[in-house]
Amino acid sequence: MKANHSVSLGLLFVFILFLNCKGDKKTNEVREEVTIEAEKPKDQVAEYYTESMEFIGPDSLSSGWTTFRYSNKSFETHLFLLDKYPEGKTIIDTKKDIFPPFDKGMDLINEGKVEEGYAAFGALPEWFQNVVYTGGAGLISPNQTTELTIKLDPGYYIMECYVKMSNGKFHTSMGMIKPIIVTSEVSDLLPPISTVNVSISSTEGIVFDDVIKAGENTIKVTFVDQKKHEHFLEHDVNLVKLDDTADLAALEAWMNWSNPKGLINPAPAGVTFLGGMQEMPAGGEGYFKATLTKGKYAFISEVPKASEKNMLKVFEVTD
Repeated sequence: MKANHSVSLGLLFVFILFLNCKGDKKTNEVREEVTIEAEKPKDQVAEYYTESMEFIGPDSLSSGWTTFRYSNKSFETHLFLLDKYPEGKTIIDTKKDIFPPFDKGMDLINEGKVEEGYAAFGALPEWFQNVVYTGGAGLISPNQTTELTIKLDPGYYIMECYVKMSNGKFHTSMGMIKPIIVTSEVSDLLPPISTVNVSISSTEGIVFDDVIKAGENTIKVTFVDQKKHEHFLEHDVNLVKLDDTADLAALEAWMNWSNPKGLINPAPAGVTFLGGMQEMPAGGEGYFKATLTKGKYAFISEVPKASEKNMLKVFEVTD
């Protein structure tokens, strides 16, 4: 799941976010050779979807504001984070430099050898410190679609999912990774007009409008600041619908990847993830759409003890 990590536990977090889910071998070879001539989506609406453990969609995008429409057609909960790589680094470097220490570390952690697993991540390369996390789709439940708009700078990006399978393996390790070239051609798309405003910071937590109405909403997320928390993950915002069986304590524990059962499929009972906004640097802004009906919802971040940090906020939609 971020930047400026030292050779320590922090690299684990960055590393997780970087892991890639690669379809079959031939598909990955084609993706590694992606060029800026790849076809770009029309009207800057980039359609992506997942059927199993892959991202299917455009290989190239214009820079500037871009709308992503992501459909989760699989049977597992997913997300996608966009990692902007330092110049000269590609998915080939990910496989060469990241997969070996990652696989070793995660195997040790799954065996209950947590400290040894953390130590294994010390072999991760220094170039990860220069990766920039630029947003992406929050958690999205099976058979759900999310739409989000973010601003991209030119460069080489990795789209990845770091949710875990039932056996504890990250989706990135199973092939859920895709390189994307963002060109210097700038789109003329403008950011949408928000109907709901949300901000998140390490000091105030998640703050949002007092009234959120039913219907289609465009939710603006502003990152007032950014920091690495105890599990070396930065804060993000996820929207979840809660039914009568939802257990908030179970949801809060599940959102922490460093919990052995955290971010592991299946998701807790009684919750439906409707997207959100993955982490961005301080000052970053992104938008996502959600169609809300009457009921109970929550905004929650992927951090330990989210409620104590004011990063688990329950609210009602009544009309």
